[in-house]
Amino acid sequence: MELFLESFWPMFRAGLTVSVPLMLVSFALGLVLAFIIALMRMSKLPPLKGIAWFIVWVIRGTPLLVQIFVIFFGLPSIGIVLKPIPSAIIALVVSQGAYNSEVIRAALTSIPKGQFEACKALGMSKLQTMTEVIIPQAALVAVPSLGNSFISLLKDTSLVASITVPEILMTSKSIIAVRFEPMLLYCEAALIYLIFSTMLTWLQGKLEKKLGKHLVDTRV
Repeated sequence: MELFLESFWPMFRAGLTVSVPLMLVSFALGLVLAFIIALMRMSKLPPLKGIAWFIVWVIRGTPLLVQIFVIFFGLPSIGIVLKPIPSAIIALVVSQGAYNSEVIRAALTSIPKGQFEACKALGMSKLQTMTEVIIPQAALVAVPSLGNSFISLLKDTSLVASITVPEILMTSKSIIAVRFEPMLLYCEAALIYLIFSTMLTWLQGKLEKKLGKHLVDTRV
């Protein structure tokens, strides 16, 4: 119990100062990339569609850990040297961009085409149509899936311990190297991930409930 209490704060602090900020930055930038890729996939220009399809195909078809290794250990061979945290952010952003682009594309295509035509008839520009009509509705559809991706991203940050980013898992490894109690400390790390994930799940539920108030129940 003494070791549990002594090691809890260092690991929890690593979550607050490294894991969570890493998750927030990667998700925000990944969401921007996902939107761009989704629009490219929906484009009528074959080159754009091809590039977007290739990105999604490669990223979704290869392990995130391998992608992290390619960026951190592989790029130096061609003269590009990145520190652990930038490498982690790039890997997580690209991964989030590829996976969430499919969520966003599905949400955008779920909006009836008649709404595009109605906006055009009202004299609205394409930008106005997207920002004022289509995106707000698509966001309601995408939030549950994006929320799950957001929570999963917190757990994915544990993979960057492999390149010495001092997040929760890396901190637990450092303590294990001194105290030699892997079972207790790994279980404690799992508990801390669970605490953060539970908090995020609660926030996701609150957000979905708030956004759900804007939905019109069309059921008879």
